[in-house]
Amino acid sequence: MIVIACPGQGSQTPGFLSEWLKDASSAAWLREVSEQIGIDLVQHGTESDAETIRATNIAQPLIVAAGVLTINKLNSELDRLDPTLAQKIKEQLVFAGHSVGEITAAYGAGIFDAETAVRFVSLRANEMQKCAAVAETGMAAVLGGEENTVLEKLTEHGLAPANYNGGGQIVAAGLVTGVKALTADPPEKARVIPLQVAGAFHTEVMSGARETLSANRNQFAANDPVYPILTNKDGSAVTSGKEYLDLLVHQVAAPVRWDLCMKTLAEQGAKLFVECAPSGALAGLARRGLNGVQTEKINSPDDVTAFVAELASTAAA
Repeated sequence: MIVIACPGQGSQTPGFLSEWLKDASSAAWLREVSEQIGIDLVQHGTESDAETIRATNIAQPLIVAAGVLTINKLNSELDRLDPTLAQKIKEQLVFAGHSVGEITAAYGAGIFDAETAVRFVSLRANEMQKCAAVAETGMAAVLGGEENTVLEKLTEHGLAPANYNGGGQIVAAGLVTGVKALTADPPEKARVIPLQVAGAFHTEVMSGARETLSANRNQFAANDPVYPILTNKDGSAVTSGKEYLDLLVHQVAAPVRWDLCMKTLAEQGAKLFVECAPSGALAGLARRGLNGVQTEKINSPDDVTAFVAELASTAAA
């Protein structure tokens, strides 16, 4: 099994799209997308500083756009191979995304086309930003500690678990006052690291965004997946495009169960875990949570070319 993992918000860094936009067709596509959603993703992916691209309405479309470019390059490189060899590789692919990365995964698995993926993430990001502006909320990563003890401490400070990331990491979310209290009073045997995000994502704070997405869901065509794809709800595989779209809407205000996605991957014998651009965080979680798995990080078109060449060499052996 080859896992194509798609990262979530917070993975973006200044200039991370520069290498991708050296390709004329990729640059043209991103300019077209920018016009459609009213945000200059070319500028934000090449020139804007870290604080600018931290904004939810910018970060989320940027990350999905990077994932689309990664998957396009992957498909292009596979198409260069002998068809029998390419098919052998494709039969091993499984897609999974973390939070907003689920939209990227939907594109990779064939549920969304690129235009639909970008429209969906744009609406999602704008509505989540509106929800975040209602109250001063935030998130913090809790590293280590016994899970029940961590959850009790979160409740004590009025916080909710937003992400169960596996590898001994839970992300807490809620009012900034609660995040500060948790940082000062961490669970036993745990460290708390405040995150640079704009709100309490994947909690009931985002219920308004979920309602808007639900009301507009018919604007987004969803095909049944061509490749296996896992959901953040419980780590299970989803075979219906309609169901996956419903889950995307639901997950905006529900915890990310990445731990259960990794549990499924472990049970199904994942051997290779490849993180799409902008990569790093999920590969790190995989190294800690998936024993014996090989991890690869994609951050440029050249990384994709080298990765597919390696796959082809192994598959042909």
